[in-house]
Amino acid sequence: MPSFHVTPKRRYLVRYNPKRVPHQFTDVLIIGAGITGIRAALAIDPKLEVVLATKDVISQSNSAYAQGGIAGVFDPLDDFANHVADTMAAGKGLCNHDIVETVVREAPDRIRELVSFGAVFDQADGEIALTQEGGHSHRRVVHALGDATGKEVMRALIDRIHREPQIATWEKTFTIDLLTHEGQCRGALVWNPDHGKTFVWAKQTILATGGAGRLFRETTNPEIATADGQAMAFRAGAELRDMEFMQFHPTVLYIAGSSRHLISEAVRGEGGLLRDCQGRRFMPDYDPAAELAPRDIVSRAITRQMEKTRHHCVYLDLTHLDKAMVHERFPHIGQVCAEFGLDLTRDLIPVRPGAHYMIGGLTVDPEARTTLPRLWAAGEVSSSGLHGANRLASNSLLEGLVFGLRAGRNASAAALGEEDRFTALSLEADNSPPMQPMDASLKLDDLLNSLNSEMWRNVGIERSAEGLEAALQQVEFWDRYVGPREFSNTQGWELQNMLLAARLMIRAAIARKESRGTHFRNDFPNTDPQQAEHISITAS
Repeated sequence: MPSFHVTPKRRYLVRYNPKRVPHQFTDVLIIGAGITGIRAALAIDPKLEVVLATKDVISQSNSAYAQGGIAGVFDPLDDFANHVADTMAAGKGLCNHDIVETVVREAPDRIRELVSFGAVFDQADGEIALTQEGGHSHRRVVHALGDATGKEVMRALIDRIHREPQIATWEKTFTIDLLTHEGQCRGALVWNPDHGKTFVWAKQTILATGGAGRLFRETTNPEIATADGQAMAFRAGAELRDMEFMQFHPTVLYIAGSSRHLISEAVRGEGGLLRDCQGRRFMPDYDPAAELAPRDIVSRAITRQMEKTRHHCVYLDLTHLDKAMVHERFPHIGQVCAEFGLDLTRDLIPVRPGAHYMIGGLTVDPEARTTLPRLWAAGEVSSSGLHGANRLASNSLLEGLVFGLRAGRNASAAALGEEDRFTALSLEADNSPPMQPMDASLKLDDLLNSLNSEMWRNVGIERSAEGLEAALQQVEFWDRYVGPREFSNTQGWELQNMLLAARLMIRAAIARKESRGTHFRNDFPNTDPQQAEHISITAS
């Protein structure tokens, strides 16, 4: 498969004068405070100083919204080989077997570790309760608060991190760009509304910024998922790969005019059925596993059934299930539906697919090391080899735990091996050509909505050469007049990051002339064994 170069509009999104910007020094800088970032922070040697920067409050992350759970082998009828096989099958030929094996074998220990941190998982008969989700051959998904696993896990981790005096948490702090010197990452330029810009110099830096779901009109992701980590690392010279693989979750609550809410995979795992607007159960027509088929298959089946029936959604049916079980198992989903006058046990729930999880990202090795020295990455911002071309349900929080721990340990060891001297590196003032000033007439909300619609229409669940080329032309047009501008707020920087990430995603999708996992080309509907390789992208 090809590796190619893309030219970002600028190296840095803002100009700077190092004499006029405050400088902060730390041993390890961690950007992102979801499950991955916090687990990394807890793995840093207590002798080291850590700055944990997050662009929102620490409680706001993709991790906190995770419903289904964390996959791990606890059932005596299950074993590691089954979990490995299920993960490999979902990944459609692009998983790294050694990585999958490592992550799967660590899963029970990482989950027990969360218990030791104070996380409380649901139980049955005195043991951790397990459920089954799409693509899994056994019940192996642990969950908490019924359907709010991420909320409980993040509560425990945040409580734990607040006990560590050497970890400084910087909330409402937007990372504009990574700092590089002589081809190595040396920290980041950050901004917050109270202090403005700050240079944070670090011996080692860990990226844990999450995904890119807000590129699309229909998404389960909160507003923070704007591909900032992928974009800033790319501008700094790190390699990205598999950017064409965006996973679309099949079941997102669809109420016109409202924000979208995830309806967990576990709903189908517990027996929920999908029906079209005529009340017909359709999934057996598309796959023998029916509702428990992998997410890419279910998402495409729903999309095609919507086209066949010319209806804006399909429906989840739980009315045949035990009412007490439904209320106990899905309290959060039930509460959200109730806000719209829907009862999970009585009504059909309108759903349709939405962008959910970014599989591609920074290329990392088994130790979470990126191609840019002194920069580590873990979780959704990275491409570790675990997910391949399609992520198996409930492997995402697991990856964050395993690789967050690994990134933290390795960055810690590297920082401990350096001399404890802190001096600002020679950083010349940015003498690049003047940027165009922010134009008050530029409607960023309108541009973002247009980008979201374009990506959903032409870079969504089904793609074609014609649609991808049209999307690339449109995104590059927007980038030509947005990219060179200098913004002074997060909305502008996020839009610039999203335009760059969109260009990379589209270019990779054009290059992959086959269908594999989450990437489906209706002009190349078959999987080509000759293309079972990664597509890598670097900045030129």
